[in-house]
Amino acid sequence: MAEKISAESLRAQKANFVVIDVREADELELGKIEGAIHMPLGLAIRNAKKKQIEDLRGKKICTYCGTGYRGNIAADELAKEGFDAVTLEGGYPSWKQE
Repeated sequence: MAEKISAESLRAQKANFVVIDVREADELELGKIEGAIHMPLGLAIRNAKKKQIEDLRGKKICTYCGTGYRGNIAADELAKEGFDAVTLEGGYPSWKQE
């Protein structure tokens, strides 16, 4: 299980994070966190394993999805590849509620 960050904490520290939205393209119609990089879950995992996002190594990464499930998987897989990754607790809905 990946480490989680609350929406409140992410808001306070957002400038310190690279935020990655791992939802599918059609889910973006619901809105997204400003400045987030769209990289669906499968692509995020492949990019990490194939060393295609090495520019993010050494930076704090926060992943999120629609519920928290896929964001957790993404952060966990990124962490396994040596990235400093956490996930947004509760996914995008928690961000919208604040």
